[in-house]
Amino acid sequence: MGFLEDMNQRVKKFDLVDVKLAQSAAAFFALIIAKLLPDIMDLSIWWFVVLLVVCAIRPFYVFWLMK
Repeated sequence: MGFLEDMNQRVKKFDLVDVKLAQSAAAFFALIIAKLLPDIMDLSIWWFVVLLVVCAIRPFYVFWLMK
């Protein structure tokens, strides 16, 4: 079994609470990085908007459009 298949099997064990805790941990990690590297926050808001859209395309497609 390859690395990605192994990780997929592990993630499938998560319930809703585990997923939300992982998301919260990622958000706090991002806050720590932003605090340690304050120059990141000097970027234009449009860079963050573009990254948001790029990251949201596939989940949006899978959730709403994929049958």
